[in-house]
Amino acid sequence: MHRAMNRRLILLPLAALCAIGLTATTPAHAADDDKVPYWASVDADIANLRVGPGDSYRIDWVYRRPHLPVKVLRREGSWRLIQDPDGEKGWMRDLLLSRQRAGMVKDGGLIEMHAEGKSGSQMLWRVEPGVVGLLGQCKDGWCPFDASGHKGFVREEQVWGTGAP
Repeated sequence: MHRAMNRRLILLPLAALCAIGLTATTPAHAADDDKVPYWASVDADIANLRVGPGDSYRIDWVYRRPHLPVKVLRREGSWRLIQDPDGEKGWMRDLLLSRQRAGMVKDGGLIEMHAEGKSGSQMLWRVEPGVVGLLGQCKDGWCPFDASGHKGFVREEQVWGTGAP
């Protein structure tokens, strides 16, 4: 089974993108004193989700989606019990995860990506459900969002991977 979830960004011919600084963070395996739950993202082109915390456990899913946001629910040694945006849970090696925040556009139709993090700012792009992007620090209900180099701001409630884990 594969979770490739191919989605596309729908681009509108609007103004040039504004530059946004995204907050880089430390890798998940280097943040061992963090409390769970916490947000992370898949940091590999191919990442196995196992039914238990070890290489001897059966692979349940194969993710082929770098930057897919996940919620880390538990730790056991170098393994993390994670939950993906579809609600699937399983164990992933910490080396396959990053503390770089990412988000995925929730189901419910196209959302707008704006030039600034405020209502009434110029719309740059329309983004469809399932699009994954890197997140910056959310403020006042808006989050910097970088979907494959297309940068702007999206409403926090429209993205899975924001708020408290």
